[in-house]
Amino acid sequence: MDDKKIVDLYWQRDEYALTVTAEKYGAYCGSIAKNILTNTEDAEECVNDTWLHVWDAMPPHRPIRLSVFLGKITRELSLNRYKARFMQKRGNGELALALDELDEIIATKCNTVEQMIEYELVGKAISDFLRKQPDKSADIFIRRYYHFCPIKQVSKEFSISESKTKSILFRMRKKLYAYLEREDIL
Repeated sequence: MDDKKIVDLYWQRDEYALTVTAEKYGAYCGSIAKNILTNTEDAEECVNDTWLHVWDAMPPHRPIRLSVFLGKITRELSLNRYKARFMQKRGNGELALALDELDEIIATKCNTVEQMIEYELVGKAISDFLRKQPDKSADIFIRRYYHFCPIKQVSKEFSISESKTKSILFRMRKKLYAYLEREDIL
């Protein structure tokens, strides 16, 4: 079933929408949650919570790209669960490693409205930066820093060595830093 029909089912409040969504996007959302949480049970709970959040969000929201909408909700729920359970430990999970890699470029703590606005500007600037990069480099960056995929998995998906992947990510971080400086964001 295509995404438009699935969204229409949500708008009709047809519970079949949940079944179709889980069948079509369960593995996709599950991989996002597992990359962040590294725990199968927590990931499954986050994916189930995603379906509830999607049900509550439609209507009034009508996403243009359902996969992006689902991925964003899954990611946010997984990050919230990760923060709640693991931030005190700062274990060896991929999330902690990926955040450490980006830590030198971007601070993500928002305690005031002004800081939240700055954080949103940084997010927009990163999106603009990625649109200007070669597709493969941008996709590798997104897989690592948005979906929190391990380097090994990213390397395998793009059929390149781990050292090549690390090199691309290092260069992308350097370019991003320079871009953010040029844009007066840093």
